[in-house]
Amino acid sequence: MYVKYFLLFSILVYNLQANDMRALLFHGNCTTCHFENKTVSAPSVLEFKNRYMQAFKDKEDFVSYMSTWVKHPKEETSLMHDAVKKHGLMPELGYDINTLKEISAYIYETDFTKHHEGHKD
Repeated sequence: MYVKYFLLFSILVYNLQANDMRALLFHGNCTTCHFENKTVSAPSVLEFKNRYMQAFKDKEDFVSYMSTWVKHPKEETSLMHDAVKKHGLMPELGYDINTLKEISAYIYETDFTKHHEGHKD
């Protein structure tokens, strides 16, 4: 049974382009807690993206800071102290830095105010 799912997943991944892979990583992981347009158990993607965009207009800086912070979340280095106070500190998720950079790049490049692939809310 697991082999069938692994094979199906492998075929799906093989056929995806780079941005599709980023979308898959993002929607398969981040949207469990971070809804795109509404705050529930964690800040919405729009909320934290806007905060990061204010601090880091350059894509490279945005991706570097976000991926590094998500790798090892610390309250003192957070850009969202109000959200940490309200929702608690994001847990360490155990993803490698390259995966986090891909997800961060997807967040930077995606307009979450418009319909896009994988949109859920």
